[in-house]
Amino acid sequence: MTETPLTPSPIPGLRIAVLGCGLMGVPMARRLLAAGHVVHAWNRTRAKAEPLAALGAFVHDTPRQACIKADYVISMLENGQVVGDVLFGMGQDGAIHGMRAGTLVVDMASIQPREARDHAARLSERGLRHLDAPVSGGTVGAENGSLAIMVGGKTEDFEAAQPLFAPLGRATHVGPHGAGQLAKLANQMIVGISIGAVAEALLLCAKGGADPAKVREAITGGFADSRILQLHGQRMVERDFAARGKMTVQLKDMRNALATAQEIGFDAPITRLFEQLYADGVEHGLGDLDHSGLFVELASRNAMQ
Repeated sequence: MTETPLTPSPIPGLRIAVLGCGLMGVPMARRLLAAGHVVHAWNRTRAKAEPLAALGAFVHDTPRQACIKADYVISMLENGQVVGDVLFGMGQDGAIHGMRAGTLVVDMASIQPREARDHAARLSERGLRHLDAPVSGGTVGAENGSLAIMVGGKTEDFEAAQPLFAPLGRATHVGPHGAGQLAKLANQMIVGISIGAVAEALLLCAKGGADPAKVREAITGGFADSRILQLHGQRMVERDFAARGKMTVQLKDMRNALATAQEIGFDAPITRLFEQLYADGVEHGLGDLDHSGLFVELASRNAMQ
């Protein structure tokens, strides 16, 4: 994956609060710092944010403190309930109590579209702006500044966030509040279903006596080729299931997709099938594996462990 070179920000010293300094939040914060922005960081487990201090970030004990001097607030948190709690809950320590009117909240977590719309409405009541901007590309994309960023919200807020998005990846405005999350659900549906297709196909070949590594090589470049075949297929061949995106996270995304489908009256039978497969894998103790670990669940079903 080609790394996007860092160039000085067109708005020097953009003040950004980063709420959530985990596998994605930390490399994103590093890139914002390297681009010349001022970063105020918070994480529920402070130790995870501390390494950013050595790079010039200000590390805070509460979301409110992190937001006091910020013009932009990025949230990269676990799920919609956590985002809501950090923004609006936590008593007087919540982020909303540190924001000034006009602050732009950019939620880059993967949550349900209805949650994004609700957050946007509640922030608007306080004179605050909102974009839902979930990402795809994993930790590698976060480190290289090559994330695909799917953005929902007002056009003028999307334009205002360009200096923030530039060090992180390629941002596309896909519609009103909640539309970014819809795009991310589409992304995760395709990823989760494709992982299952690659895993099942390679296991079929192994069961029948073919070399899965050679099969993967043979079909690369044909109509079945994809990033999933190239990247996750290689992990399956090598049995490398160290988590880049966990099975539990993939399951959460499939469930979010099904919940949204139900809300809008859409039948999603393929997603429903794969939600059950990921759920079975998590139930069988595979939750902390990479989402390509669905291969392990399918192998077990075929007594191929």
